[in-house]
Formats: sequence, C-alpha cells, structure tokens
Amino acid sequence: MIAVTGASGQLGQLVITHLLKKAEAKNIVALVRDSDKAKHFEALNIEVREADYNKADTLISSLKGIDTLLLISSSDVGNRTVQHKNVIDAAKQVGVQLLAYTSILNADNSPLSLAKEHIDTERYLKEKNIPHVLLRNGWYTENYLAGIPAAIANGGYIGCAKDGRISSSAREDYAEAAAVVLTSETNQAGKVYELSGDESYTLEELCDIITEETGKTIPYIDMKEREFADTLEKAGFPRPLAEMLADSDTGASKGGLLDESHVLSDLIGHQTKPLRQMVKASL
Repeated sequence: MIAVTGASGQLGQLVITHLLKKAEAKNIVALVRDSDKAKHFEALNIEVREADYNKADTLISSLKGIDTLLLISSSDVGNRTVQHKNVIDAAKQVGVQLLAYTSILNADNSPLSLAKEHIDTERYLKEKNIPHVLLRNGWYTENYLAGIPAAIANGGYIGCAKDGRISSSAREDYAEAAAVVLTSETNQAGKVYELSGDESYTLEELCDIITEETGKTIPYIDMKEREFADTLEKAGFPRPLAEMLADSDTGASKGGLLDESHVLSDLIGHQTKPLRQMVKASL
C-alpha cells in the first residue's frame, strides 16, 4: 500500500493523479487532515484516512498496513520539525518499508532559512534508521507566477533576488517525480534526488517574458530584503509569510535556487514545463 500525506493539498492531489497512472486505486491511501475535503478520492475508490501531523496518537492507526509513505512537508513553517517527527515515529512503529520525504533543494548548503526544518527532518530520518529517500524539491514556478496579476496592475514586478538564477519547475513535475519514486521497482532507500527545472532564469528575465506575452512593459524592481517584506505586508501578507518570501528571494540571490543537474527531467523522462508556457497559461 502506498500512502500520501497532505493528499488534499496542491502537491498531494497531483501526486495521487500520477500514482493512478502507475498503481491501482485500491493500493493507494490518501492521508488528509479533513476527510470532508477528500470526497473526490473516495469516488475514485481510493481509501481516505484522517491523519493530522499534530496528533501523534492518531498517526499510528492511520499508517497501519502502509508499505510506502510519501511525507509531504508541512506548510506550518516553524512547527514542521515536531510535526514531521510525529509522522516518522509512527511510520517507524508500524513498519513502513520506505518513507519518501519532500525536502528542499541542496538542503545541506542552502542559504534559505526554510532549509533548517528540512535538515532537522533529514537528520531525524537517519537517527530513526528508517529506510527513506529524499526528494529535494526546488522552487515551484507557481510561486512566482502568483505575482503576475499584481505586477501587471502596479506596472512592475517586485522582489529582492537581484540577478540570482532560479531553476524552478511546475508543481506537477515534482508530483510526477514523487509518483515515479514511490512506484519504482528499484530500491530507493538511501537515494537523494536534487530536483529542479531544466531552465534557469532571473526575475528580470521572467519580467521580459511577461512583457512580451502581455504587450505591457513590466520591469523588475529589485528591493532590499526588509523593504520587500514590508511591501508584501502592506499588501496584506502575514508578516511571517512576507519575511519568508523575502528571505527566499535573498537566498535565490546567493544561488540557493539554482541547480542545473537535470535530475528531475531524467527522473520523469521528459522535459520539465517551460517557463514561457507556464506564463502563457497563467495569463
């Protein structure tokens, strides 16, 4: 049995979609915090189980009978380490044979503050001696596409990434990679995949594409990290999220989101989604 945590989330749903191309629905389990949001899985004959990262005592029953588990990292930044440990402890207790974890690109030397909780989780997996594979996902292209409407409305795309190059890819590409690993007949325990898009670009180059596709001049406006975070907060972002996004841009300026290994496209067997194509689709 293959189980996916956070199955009702954006990445989780895509992973389930790709798993259905490789495994029978009866062998897939969708682990969700709120089963009311997972009715569509039941319609596909996929078993749904409630699993809350914060409720350690309920996770053991949720994972019983699971052979392969995808632990999608929590979105609760600051509380991830404890939450991930709860899942790992339960997986160890019930005898999960392989745990795949969605970490962060080049976690060992990433300049992004987000890397800390991922490093903590990777370390705990080793300490618990549970067979595991690391899916070190790079940035989702969607993270930057989300800023396009505001950029068009305000006549400029803001950030603090300077001329840092970003090797992002579509969320779906990472989901497909996860499905490939989860269903592989090759032993995946101990493997580390540094996953990123085939293309790399600066935010200025992203703005060039937006300009070409819209016919409106959209310049890239580079700010200092604090200024960028303040601007995001004024636009309605919660302060912690604004600071995280600004820190990530600064990390990108230091090469933290650049990777030209093409491991992702090799794993899924085709080119990752082109940036221009995704910009067009978002417009």
